[in-house]
Formats: sequence, structure tokens, C-alpha cells
Amino acid sequence: MEIKRIAVIGAGAMGHGIAQLAAMSGFDVTMRDISKEFLEEGLKKIRWSIGKFVEKGKISPSEAEKTLKRIRPLVSLKEAVEEAHFIIEAIPEKLELKKQVFKEIDSYAPSHAILATNTSALPITEIAAATNRPENAIGMHFFNPPALMRLVEIVMGEKTSEETCRVTMDLTKNIGKEPVLCRKDIPGFIANRITITGTNLVAWMVHKGEYTIEEVDAAAMYKVGMPMGTFALLDFTGLDIAYHVMTFMEEREPNFEVSPLIKEKMEKGEIGVKAGKGFYTYPEKGKWVMPQISEDKARKFDPMTQTYVMVNVAAELIRNEIATPEDIDKTLKLGFNMPIGVLELADTLGIDVIVTELKKIEAGYGELYKPSPLLEEMVRTEQLGTKTGKGFYSYEK
Repeated sequence: MEIKRIAVIGAGAMGHGIAQLAAMSGFDVTMRDISKEFLEEGLKKIRWSIGKFVEKGKISPSEAEKTLKRIRPLVSLKEAVEEAHFIIEAIPEKLELKKQVFKEIDSYAPSHAILATNTSALPITEIAAATNRPENAIGMHFFNPPALMRLVEIVMGEKTSEETCRVTMDLTKNIGKEPVLCRKDIPGFIANRITITGTNLVAWMVHKGEYTIEEVDAAAMYKVGMPMGTFALLDFTGLDIAYHVMTFMEEREPNFEVSPLIKEKMEKGEIGVKAGKGFYTYPEKGKWVMPQISEDKARKFDPMTQTYVMVNVAAELIRNEIATPEDIDKTLKLGFNMPIGVLELADTLGIDVIVTELKKIEAGYGELYKPSPLLEEMVRTEQLGTKTGKGFYSYEK
């Protein structure tokens, strides 16, 4: 199927960016929201963003004008999807709302149309089940802002067809993005599943009094050279976003429990920069200022702690044929601007070292952190990484 017309449902934070991206790539786009006011606000942001592209010489003024003409704002859902080849839903992260909208889209869209949901964690299979075409439904997780971030996670539901997956992967490349494939519909997919597990662990460590927030963040900044630490990053991106993924994982993952430290902050409404207070305090709501943390605080905490956990989660994704090592590392490098992939780093550290450290974490924090059978097997067969010539990747000795 040749994709010519794309419908984007939702003109908010993600929707208007996806619509802009599709239009800039030459597709005819309908952008739908529930009111003219929401649509106008989305168009206003698109005009501003495209203007920045023109200012930087990335596109010409005539290309900008053509891009804007390709976007048709609509309040009618039926009109927005009835001639679409590919539909991307980008409404708020509420499962029942997404299911309802998918049901409505299914009743109006052509039978051949593919229905994609832009979600960072919600179950693709359950959203697809609201339609009569689950084989044509798929997850398409864009990273914010869509016009600039290169990564898109493609997530297959239980009934998603290989053809739907292929078309979606091709479309992702055609709009200038780098796709990674999550072959099974698991909570958190690749990106959030790997990162959230480690983040939640250090939140538990702080809650139990082993370390302070400043000690964790200082170690990341001064020992590893990260631009900001775990808790400053949570403040910056919004604790509510991470909490949403964590609670979803808690509901569906054995042994996963959201740290009380995170829950307490949510209950107080201290969700970060946008609230004026999170783990740190800011001058006013929405005003980001880098927290000042002394280098002396960096001595106690091992910043590799989260890495050990991330490697363990990644190993399980590989063992269960959910994602490849290459896609896992691409996810972390493109989605989180990490200078090195977590599995590339694992090979450098040594798989045996990681297993030893995971056993220590398991002893203190439970079965969730038990070393993956894949890591145990790699140790038994001396696939330890760069020092043996083979780990997650192969090396010349």
C-alpha cells in the first residue's frame, strides 16, 4: 500500500509535532482535535516551529509555505480519517479514552488503513481490541519533540501483522526517523522499560536512607560526566510522566513496586519544574535552573548501579526475542542522548562484573533484580565482553 494521506488525531504536545513532521515529508495531512481552539493552538505551534527551520536554513520559505498548505485542521473525526491511508492517534495517555477513539476511527476509516497509537507504555493489544482490525493496529512511540528527536519505537500488538509492521517501519524511515522494533507488547516497551526500572531502584535506595538525592545526582554528574543526575532529570521532564509508566508497570509486572519516594512527591503535587518544586526547588513554575550540587557529594554512590539494572532488563528483552542488541542500544542513544549504548557499555565493564553486582542488588531489593538467565549463560560460556572477544557483540582480540 502506498501511503499518501496521513491523519493525526490530536493537535496537542505530540500531535501537532507529528502532523508537522508528516507534512514536511510531503504527505497530505489532516489534523483533528475536539475544538477549533485546540486546532488553532496546534497550528500556531507548527508555524512557529517551521519558522525556526527556515531561520536555520533547513528549509526554504517556499517549502515552509507548501508544508503548511498540506495540513488541513478538522474537528470532524469522520472527515479526518475517511480517506486516510495511515492514522496516528496522539491523544492523552488514558487507556479507556484511546480505546474509545480507536473504536470510532475504526468505524470511519477505510478498511485498508493502518491505525497507530502514539503511546509510551499503554498496551497496544488492548487498544487494538477496540477495533475490528487488530492486525492493522500498531504502536508508534514518537519522542518529544517529534520534529527534532530521531527515534520512533514501533511496537507490535499480539495480532499486529508483519505487513502492518513493515509498512509502519518504512513510513518511519520516509519521514526521516530511525525506527526500532519492539516485537512483543510488554509494559514500558524498550525505552521506558529499561530506564524506569533503574530509576525506580535508586528512588528506593534514597527512600531507605542509603543515599541522598544529591549523592545520586552528584555521582552521575562528576563521576560519569552526565549533564544532570537522575532526580534532576525527573524534575526536568516531569515526575508525573515517569510515575504514569511506573504505575502501569506496577499493575502488570510481578515484583515491580513504585518507590514510596516517587509516590510521596506525586501526592504533594511536587512533580518538577512545571510545578516549581520536585526533588529540587525552582524560582517559579516552569523556570528551569540547574540544581547546584557539590562535587563532594559524589563520593558515596556508584553511578553504575542503574547501568547494571538496565543491562539486566535489556538481556531479558533479547532472551525473549522482543528486541535486538542493536535496537536496544539505538533506543538509548537516540532516545536519551546517551553517548554509548547500554550493551556496548556492558561489554566494556564485563558481563561477569555485572552479574556479581546484580546479585548484591537482588539480595537487598528482591527478585526483580535477579540476573537474567542470558547473563548467567554468557558468564558460563565466557562471553564476557571485550576482554574475551565476545559479549553482546563480537570483538577482535
